[in-house]
Amino acid sequence: MKFYVLSDNTDTLVGMRLIGIEGEIIHEREHFLNRLESIINDDDIGIVLVTSVLVGLAPEVISELKLQDTKSLIVEIPDRHGKIDIGKKIDAYVSHAIGVKLEGSTNELPE
Repeated sequence: MKFYVLSDNTDTLVGMRLIGIEGEIIHEREHFLNRLESIINDDDIGIVLVTSVLVGLAPEVISELKLQDTKSLIVEIPDRHGKIDIGKKIDAYVSHAIGVKLEGSTNELPE
């Protein structure tokens, strides 16, 4: 299973591509919801990383998908404007999501 990132900014997308995660930049709610639907229906993609700004465009839809979708894991990640170290937060989310401690990660989700 693959990761895929939906981002609202280039910096996050470039960072993810540097570690081998493909994705795309989205700015509009309808485009975001359409792409998210097609991504969670893709059998090759198991974990979808979504920046906080995009989650904010449709929080009710994301909450519902997190509760009902048993195939895909949707993980909200901070963008470059987040208040904590993004690398540590992403490590913690990914470690928590897959149940494996990544090197240097505390496995504790930030508040």
